[in-house]
Amino acid sequence: MNGWTADRLPESIPSQKGRLAVVTGANSGIGEVTATALAGAGAEVVVAGRDAGKARAAVERITAAVPGAVARPEVLDLADLASVAAFADRLTAAGRPLDLLVNNAGVMAIPDRRTTADGFELTFGTNHLGHFALTGGLLPLLLRAPGARVVTVSAMIARSRLARLDDLNSERRYRPMGSYATSKLANVLFARELQRRADAAGVGESGAAASGAAASGAAAAGRVGDAAGLTSVAVHPGTALTGLQQHGSRATQALIRLVLGRVIGQSVEGAALPSLYAATAPGIEPGGFYGPTGRFEGAGVPGPVRPPRAAEEPAAARELWAASEEFTGVRFAWPEG
Repeated sequence: MNGWTADRLPESIPSQKGRLAVVTGANSGIGEVTATALAGAGAEVVVAGRDAGKARAAVERITAAVPGAVARPEVLDLADLASVAAFADRLTAAGRPLDLLVNNAGVMAIPDRRTTADGFELTFGTNHLGHFALTGGLLPLLLRAPGARVVTVSAMIARSRLARLDDLNSERRYRPMGSYATSKLANVLFARELQRRADAAGVGESGAAASGAAASGAAAAGRVGDAAGLTSVAVHPGTALTGLQQHGSRATQALIRLVLGRVIGQSVEGAALPSLYAATAPGIEPGGFYGPTGRFEGAGVPGPVRPPRAAEEPAAARELWAASEEFTGVRFAWPEG
C-alpha cells in the first residue's frame, strides 16, 4: 500500500509550493476536491468552470477549508471553442509557466443528442474536444514549466464496447452512455498520444529521462517537479456519486445511487485520489493509466491499472488526433529542432 487514502490525503501529497495548477470542472465534485487538495499542498489553483458564480463559490469554499490558500476563479466553457481560446489567451497573457493541468470537467448520459456551440455532439465535444483544444492552447505555458504534468480524467466505461471511434459525433446513432464511453476512450487515447508527440519533439519526460536530463536538484528536494519534460497520463476515478449523474432519467439515477452509494460506497474524496496521485506523486509513468486498485477498480489505493485495449492501438490515437485537429482547428505548437 502506498499510503494514498482519503483520510490521509493531506499528508500524502508532496509539496506543491510555487506551482501553478489549472483544474477544469473545479466548482464541484471530484474537481473541487482535487483543487482543494492541491491548494492545501501549496499550489496556486485556477478554478475553471463554465459558470462564473459557481466558480467563485468554489473558491470561497476552498479558501475557507484551506487557510492561506491561493485560488482564483476563471470562466471556461469547454463546449464553446471561443471560450476555450479566450481562457488560454488570458493565462498566456499573464505569462506564468503552467505546472499542472487537470482535464477533469465532463458531462454524462445526456438523454437526447445535443450539440456544442460549434456543432459537435455535446458529450464528445465537451469531454474530449474541449480539453484537446485547451491543452493545445496552454501547451507553450506547460513547456515552460520543468516537469509539467497533464492529467486527463477518463472513466472505466472507456473499456466498454459502447465506445465507437467510427462515429465520434454520434451522427449515425446517439446513445447517451455510448457517447460518454466514446469520449472517455478518446481521453485515454489523447493522453497517450500527447505523451508520444511530446517525446518525439524532445520535450516529453520519456525523452528527457532517456537523455539524462532529469533535474536532480528537484528530485533531491522530493518535489513532483523532479522530471525535466512533460508527462501526460490518464486516470479513472473508480465509482462514486458526483454531479455527472444528474442528466440521466430518474430510473437511471436511482439505479446509480443504489449501486454506487450502497454497494461500493466510495466518497468523492476517494474518487479524486487517482487524479491527485497522477498529478503529484513521484515516479509516475509517462503515458500511463491510473485508477483505484481495489476490487473491480471501484475504489481503493490509486496505482497503475490496465488501459482500455482500444487505447493501445497507436493508429487509433493518431487518427483521433488528426480528427480532433480538423474539428477544432487547433494545432499543437511543438518546438522545432
